[in-house]
Amino acid sequence: MRTVELVVLLVALATVVAAFAGRLRVPALLYAASEELSWRDLRAVWRPVAVLAVGLVLASAAAVAAVAGAVASLSVSMAFVLGAVLASTDPVAVSALARRLSLPARVQALVQAESLFNDGTSLVLFQIAVSLAVGGTAGTAAGTVLHGVGEFAVLAGGGGAAGAAVAAGVIAVRRRITDPVLETVTALITPYVAYLLGETLHVSGVTAVIVAGLAVGAWRSKITTAQTRLQLHSVYQTVVFLLESVVFALIGLELPTLVRELGQAGPWPLAALAVTGILIATRVLWVFPVFAILQRRRGQRRPVWPVAAVVSWAGTRGVVPLAAALSIPLTTAGGAPLPQRDLVLVLAAAAIVISLIVQGFTLEPLARLAGFGQATTAGPGHEETVARLRMAEAGLARLEELAEDGAAPDAVIDRLRATLQARIGNTRARLDAGPGSGPAARTERELRGDLIAAENAELSRLFQAGAISAATRRRLQRGLDLETARLTEGQP
Repeated sequence: MRTVELVVLLVALATVVAAFAGRLRVPALLYAASEELSWRDLRAVWRPVAVLAVGLVLASAAAVAAVAGAVASLSVSMAFVLGAVLASTDPVAVSALARRLSLPARVQALVQAESLFNDGTSLVLFQIAVSLAVGGTAGTAAGTVLHGVGEFAVLAGGGGAAGAAVAAGVIAVRRRITDPVLETVTALITPYVAYLLGETLHVSGVTAVIVAGLAVGAWRSKITTAQTRLQLHSVYQTVVFLLESVVFALIGLELPTLVRELGQAGPWPLAALAVTGILIATRVLWVFPVFAILQRRRGQRRPVWPVAAVVSWAGTRGVVPLAAALSIPLTTAGGAPLPQRDLVLVLAAAAIVISLIVQGFTLEPLARLAGFGQATTAGPGHEETVARLRMAEAGLARLEELAEDGAAPDAVIDRLRATLQARIGNTRARLDAGPGSGPAARTERELRGDLIAAENAELSRLFQAGAISAATRRRLQRGLDLETARLTEGQP
């Protein structure tokens, strides 16, 4: 019971910290992240992503295994387990930072896709490493490598097929669901169904989850309503935050005991520093040549170091490798305690913490030093404003067609026309004003915010006076909440 209380306390503490430190919030897990990745962006960056998500993962795992074996005296099998655990990066925290820094769209897609797929690769590698460590498989080096390659192909390919099958079924079901609650429940259980199917078929459940997320995400606009998308966004954020908080809480509860037990087992802190150092060095030494080669093939003459520096430093380790470390079996296939499991867990946790502190807190200054993050008229804000203008103009054009056909009374048409014309006028004024329009736009938002606050107060008064029912209040409150969300959209 005490453990449950501690976990709840730590989750509450994480909530408080996140409330006062927005930039440190941890965003989505694998399925949510894969749903956000578009096929168009993936096609544009698949070459560097393939090199990083496969080649770099294998190189990182091998480098960590070599260093851990030499410095921490880990066995070959357990050193390989540690390397597989730490080969994956955080797929989401870096993506959130990329959006906040206004990195180029191609760089954002590259960072997000690479982080997502290297998680899949490393966790398949982890599954192989654990099976070798637990089963005590012996043989020649060549035989072990060939066995690992064959198993990797089966696990990854089978997982992809399982994920595609689940996605097809989910898409067929969600196209027929109109209730937002049922659709939300379906969306939440989809990654677990994909994972369980993969594990039942003895293939990679993680790969199944990623493929299912990519496929469902490609159809999201066709199988969901606006209300469901709003609800899912909030639910995803809540569930993911709780899951990640629990994972960190569990490792926090387990570490003190493990550290005490390892007190006489050698200088593990030095080993953790060495492992983290080789992780960072391997990524830097891998990313810069890859980007130089890709740039030379495209015939570009721009400096390669800004993008390469950001991508190479965007290798923070987070909740995914931490969860993998916690899932290392306690015993071997014969029932004996798994040797050196505690040391692997401590080294993994220490490397993750060091990575989060060193790279997490220095990535933003590095990105700004590399020239990213400055507001420009051609940046994402300008792009969004232009898109809003084109959308409003398309709506107005359609309204005029309906007016000519007599589809609605003139009074209704006039009200809608006035709304769209006002939106078009405000958007064009923002474009004409350029970068200096920020203060004016903020003032307009603040004024509208005050009006919404007044409407909220009147809505509460009407409800307290018994003039409206609770159902009416909820409907009207949702409209005000949506308008508030539109006002605050894109604001820090």
